[in-house]
Amino acid sequence: MLSSQQTIELFQRYVIGNYTRYPVCLVRGQGSYVWDAEGNRYLDFFPGWGCALLGHCPPRVVKAVQEQVAQLIHVPNTWYIEAQGLLAQALSERTGWGGQCFFCNSGAEAVEAAIKLARLNGKPHRRYKIISMLNSFHGRTMGALSATGQPKYHHGLEPLLAGFTYVPFGDLEAVANAMDDETCAILVEPIQGEGGVNLPPDGYLQGLRQLADQNQALLIFDEVQTGMGRTGRWFAHQLWSVKPDVMTLAKALAGGIACGGIVARPDVAEKLKPGTHAATFGGNPIACRAALAAIETIEADGLLERGRAIGQRFQERLESLRAQCPLIQQIRVQGTMIGVELSIEGTAIVNECLKRGLLINCTQGTVLRFLPALTLTDEELAQGCAILEEVLSTYQP
Repeated sequence: MLSSQQTIELFQRYVIGNYTRYPVCLVRGQGSYVWDAEGNRYLDFFPGWGCALLGHCPPRVVKAVQEQVAQLIHVPNTWYIEAQGLLAQALSERTGWGGQCFFCNSGAEAVEAAIKLARLNGKPHRRYKIISMLNSFHGRTMGALSATGQPKYHHGLEPLLAGFTYVPFGDLEAVANAMDDETCAILVEPIQGEGGVNLPPDGYLQGLRQLADQNQALLIFDEVQTGMGRTGRWFAHQLWSVKPDVMTLAKALAGGIACGGIVARPDVAEKLKPGTHAATFGGNPIACRAALAAIETIEADGLLERGRAIGQRFQERLESLRAQCPLIQQIRVQGTMIGVELSIEGTAIVNECLKRGLLINCTQGTVLRFLPALTLTDEELAQGCAILEEVLSTYQP
C-alpha cells in the first residue's frame, strides 16, 4: 500500500487539481470511523459528504453489492431491471403521495431531470422560468448551476442557462413578486444544506405550495441532501406535511453507491417520454440493489427514530457548549443535519479537529456543518463533541 504522501504525489502529477483536499489518504472505513494509509483513525461526522448516511460500508449494502456484481453489473435501460422496479415502488410508497421515478447517478443529474420535466410541463403554456433561492445549491452541471443562487459558483462560467430568478430563502412575498405568466416551477431545498443548514420559517413550504397552485406552476423539492432519513423522516417535506410535484434524490439514496433520481406525480412524470431524457448508468442493478438494502437497513434498525434521537442529543450538547463559548452564534439542528454558526471563519476549526481525529465540514465561511451517520453511537457522539469543545475553548485566532 502507498503512503499518504506517495498518493498525494500521484495526484499532483496526474489528477486535475479542481478540489481542495486534506493531506490524508483514506483507505478503509467502518461505521463512523475511517483510517488513513498510516493506520490513523478518524471519527467521521461528515461521512461521504452526506452520502454515507448509514456509515461507511453498511453490512446489508455491502452484501447486496457483492451479490449483484457477481450476477449482473450493468444493462441499459432498453431492458427491464427487476431491482429498479422494486426501488421505484419502495420510494413511491414511502413518499405517502405516490409517484413515478426516473433514475440517474447524482444529485446534479437529478436536478437536470427536474428542470427538463418542469419545462416540458410548462411548454404548452409557453412557461419556462424557474424561481430558486439565494444561498441554494443544486449541483455543478450547467442547468443545476444556473438554478443555484450563489454567484460565487457562476464566476467564469457565464452565460448560464436562461430563465432562472433567485429570491431570498424564507421570503414568500419575494416568490410571489417573482412569479409571472412564464413561470413553470419553484425549486427549493426544504432545508438549505450547503447554504448553511437553514431551516424554513413556519408556513414557508405551505406558502410555496399555495403559490405554485395559484400560478399553475410545479413545486420541486431538492431533497438530495435532506432525503432518505437525514432529518428523521424519510423526506424532509414530510416534517411540514407539504407534497411536492417533483422531488430530487441522491447522496444517501444507495448507502454510498452512486445513485440519483426523481420522484414525480404521474400526471407530471408522463411528460418524460422516450427520447426526452436518459442516463446510461441510471438505475443500474448494483445501485438499485444497494438502495433497496439501504432502505431495509433504515427500517429494520429503526434508524428514522435514531436520527431524531441523535439530533436531540446534538442540540443539548451544543446548547450547553454555546453557554460557555462566545464563538457560537447559532445552532440549527434537524435530525442528523446540524449547523453551528460561528462568529469567526470556521476553516481553522475544521483543521484543528482534523489534527485531533475528528472530521467535520465548514460551509458559508462561518458555519460548521455535521452530517453524521444514523448509526452514530452515543459514545461516538460524545467523543466527537468533546473534541469540538476542546478546539473551540482553546482556539486562539
